[in-house]
Amino acid sequence: TMLDYRTHIKKGSMFNTPPVLPVFSALQTLRYYKEMGGVKEMEKRDLAKAELLYNAIDASKMFVGTVTDPESRSIMNVTFVMTPEYKELEKDFVDFCAARGIVGIKGHRSVGGFRASLYNALPIESVQALVDAMNEFEKTH
Repeated sequence: TMLDYRTHIKKGSMFNTPPVLPVFSALQTLRYYKEMGGVKEMEKRDLAKAELLYNAIDASKMFVGTVTDPESRSIMNVTFVMTPEYKELEKDFVDFCAARGIVGIKGHRSVGGFRASLYNALPIESVQALVDAMNEFEKTH
């Protein structure tokens, strides 16, 4: 209703103040998507980021995904934990990541583990930085 100009016309522009900032933000986001090649290109990039991280988790002896069925895995929020024999190193890994500029990796307070958000604006280089940190941490432990 808010974004339908007919509503505002019927009410003599007195219906309500349109949410200008969210509308402008949506416009900028859509322009960015178009500039990047459109929705199909954004999907291609998102799938590549998720594949990079899931491949690293699946190849690891230290980390394991919380969703094992590839068809059910999120390409936006990748959740994983440490295998039982390394579980006591979770905080050390969070600190290790933070020292490398990787923040917000810690999982939910009631679940634990880790969560990597691979939102559209995140470049693949950031995912590679996390994968590199995981590999380095695993080699040193």
